[in-house]
Amino acid sequence: SASLGPWLVPFTEASQLDDARIITRVNGQVRQDDKLQHMMHPIRKEIEYISTFMTLLPGDVIVTGTPTGSGARLDPPQYLAPGDVVEVEVNGIGTLRNHIEDEAR
Repeated sequence: SASLGPWLVPFTEASQLDDARIITRVNGQVRQDDKLQHMMHPIRKEIEYISTFMTLLPGDVIVTGTPTGSGARLDPPQYLAPGDVVEVEVNGIGTLRNHIEDEAR
C-alpha cells in the first residue's frame, strides 16, 4: 500500500483535483472507482488546512486517505495476499501496477 509513482504530475489547474477519477483493481476486479471530489476530506480543504501549519513547496507530496472500497471496509473484509496484483489508475496520469509479496521473504 501507499505506492507512489512512476510519475508525479505538477498541479496546473483546478480540474486536476475536481475531475481526477481513481480506479483501483485487485487481480482485475474493480475495488474502487470514484472522483477525488467525493473524498470525505476534499483535497482542496486538505491543502488549505496543511497550509496553516507548513509551507508547501514544489515537489511536496500530500498522502491522503482512499475512496470507498478499500479491503478492510468490505463485508466481509478482503485483504491483499501474496501474488495479488494491484492497479491504481488515475485518468490523465496513467496506471500504477504492483505485485503483492510476502514481507517475510
